[in-house]
Amino acid sequence: MYKLKSLLIAYLLFMGFLESQAQQGWDSTYRPAIYPLLVDQFKSFPKAKSDIIFLGNSITAGTDWNELLQIPQARNRGISGDITFGVLERLDDVIAGRPKKIFVLIGINDISRNIPDDVILNNYEKIIDRIQKGSPKTHIYFQTLLPVNSTFEKFKNHYGKDEHILYINEGIRKLTTEKGIQLIDLYPHFLDGDNRLKASLTHDGLHLRMEGYQLWAKILKDGGYL
Repeated sequence: MYKLKSLLIAYLLFMGFLESQAQQGWDSTYRPAIYPLLVDQFKSFPKAKSDIIFLGNSITAGTDWNELLQIPQARNRGISGDITFGVLERLDDVIAGRPKKIFVLIGINDISRNIPDDVILNNYEKIIDRIQKGSPKTHIYFQTLLPVNSTFEKFKNHYGKDEHILYINEGIRKLTTEKGIQLIDLYPHFLDGDNRLKASLTHDGLHLRMEGYQLWAKILKDGGYL
């Protein structure tokens, strides 16, 4: 009887949580359809302390980091459509290998899904804390969000939210200082004169063309982050 009552209470609390999130207009439980398959794949891959992990969403997933950087230790752990809650959910597998470096770029999909800025920043802090605790020798590189370009008119949920991108990026700058980790400020390198993602670097206003990835690689190499 006690067990049944406990299960009922847990169920009611969970339903209340989902209702609360629905009322807020955002959902921490969203995962893209490809998420389970890729997480299983990532778990099956061998891990080494020499690994250099690129962790994020489709912007990270959109290139072959081995080929781009000519670094055989580079590991792509990007999942298209992922949000900060998804990264937290799969972070243990990343930490388990005690990788040499982790490069993080995540958050633009959170913004598109109306997850509050301070919730996103709180998730960043959780990501950093868990890496530092679970793999203290891993070097963490947190990258600012890239701008978007609304003239392409393809990803409307991502457009018109530039103030959120700016707020999040300022939060990243402060957080990296507080946590003593490396900031890689990508944002200004990708801006055009109208404070939009340079059209020459994107094919849809959100994702990068090869020229965008080449610029990203140059920033990493010139900054000595690799």
